Amino acid sequence: MNTDAFGAELHRETVPPRAPWSRVLRRGQVLAIVDLDGNQAVDFLAYDAQRTWRAYSAQATLQEQETIFLTTGSVLRDNESEPLLTVVADDVGRHDTLGGACSRESNTLRYGHHTYAQHACADNFLAELSAYGMGKRDQVSNVNWFMNVPVDPDGALGIVDGISAPGLSLALRAEKDTLVVVSNCPQINNPCNGFDPSRARMVVYAGA
Repeated sequence: MNTDAFGAELHRETVPPRAPWSRVLRRGQVLAIVDLDGNQAVDFLAYDAQRTWRAYSAQATLQEQETIFLTTGSVLRDNESEPLLTVVADDVGRHDTLGGACSRESNTLRYGHHTYAQHACADNFLAELSAYGMGKRDQVSNVNWFMNVPVDPDGALGIVDGISAPGLSLALRAEKDTLVVVSNCPQINNPCNGFDPSRARMVVYAGA
């Protein structure tokens, strides 16, 4: 991905496997998310930084763009259909909006009671949201960057091997001051992370 059009680099951080991350992006800033080692799902929430009750809405986003996948040109919208972020570059070509975030409860239901103690994206989100005075009621549906969730003609979906690769990335431009919250997914019971969670890199640019 060519980052020359994104302006000066302001911040660079590598998020360890299974860890959370967050930042307030100012209007016009660009966040690049890099799948450093390949086949790593990056779960993602977004909120209007001044009015956090205005959160990313999967329903509004999909209704406006009339497709279930995100890629270059996709606009992530809040629950009033206002733009939060725009995908301005994408090396992968398709990202998931339906698979949701793993949790202790969903792990138990899908994979057995022995998984209940495993760390999950829901835990990461709650821990990171707490730093902004937010809690479980504020956790909304999420985007899964780099995660491969194909949908069959009959509506059936499944989490399968990823289509990303080491070093591939996407970039999001903030259309307003936006709080972004990331869970570098810890899931080890399905192929979304190749059964081996790995690193992701967050790079913030000043914007053009």
